[in-house]
Amino acid sequence: MSAVLLPHTPEGEIDWAATEAHIARTHEVGLLPGVNMDTGYVQLLDRDQKLRVLDLAAEVTGGSFVAGAFVADADGDPLDHAAYVEAATEIASRGGMPVIFPSHGLNGGTEDDWIAALTAIGAELDRFLGFELGSMFVPYGRIFSLDTYRGLLDIPQCVGAKHSSLSRQLEWDRLALRDEVRPDFMVLTGNDLGIDMVMYGSDYLLGLSTFAPDLFAERDRMWAEGDPAFYELNDMLQYLGHFTFRPPVPGYRHNAATFLELRGWAVSDNVPAGAPRRPDADREVLRDIGARLGVVEPPS
Repeated sequence: MSAVLLPHTPEGEIDWAATEAHIARTHEVGLLPGVNMDTGYVQLLDRDQKLRVLDLAAEVTGGSFVAGAFVADADGDPLDHAAYVEAATEIASRGGMPVIFPSHGLNGGTEDDWIAALTAIGAELDRFLGFELGSMFVPYGRIFSLDTYRGLLDIPQCVGAKHSSLSRQLEWDRLALRDEVRPDFMVLTGNDLGIDMVMYGSDYLLGLSTFAPDLFAERDRMWAEGDPAFYELNDMLQYLGHFTFRPPVPGYRHNAATFLELRGWAVSDNVPAGAPRRPDADREVLRDIGARLGVVEPPS
């Protein structure tokens, strides 16, 4: 699964044509597009924009996508169960699978509260994905204990969970628990600093793959076929990940916009108001990495 960037025009508007094209190219190479995620600026979208993204994903993929069910709130707000169910239902009604996106209300209680909330939300859905998102991504992010994660595996409608702690050890612990308790449960790595977690049994829902869904699909094919070329391609993609997911981590989205512009997949590297930008010097580093990967014209 690949979280899809939402390109913007030089004027700061959503570039809907580029968005549709990027969902399509992600789908066409065999990855499952993930829309309205952090990579897609879901926290900055209004309801109409989020629904338009869902409609595009449904139209392009025939309903083969995942999407963040996001509820905007403030620190100290209680869980809004009805809003979560509504957001998840809007996704499911278009054929997609909801990812229950963190919020202050969902993450602000005890660990037992988190499991209880997801159990109650799941009771009104056919299936969904959980989401542990670290505080380096969003201020209301939270990584839960392994005992609490065990409770997540007991929710029948929860078929997997994205884990974005950027910690290999925490993810390895979850993989071992998954193998012991519920082998069909998907541990979806969100570790853009360790994209080789697929070698240890993780699936993935990455933001880094939006830079190059074609190359990630090729890497996956190499791994599946036992092609040793997997390692060199993975290393180069990981170099891209370590550069772009440096602190402050949310700046990776501006790097992604620049990379898509360098590839000719976007008309600008603009980001919406409220999203952090990287220094101008990043462009030439990204150009060099893209050239090494064979997808960007080399620096002159």
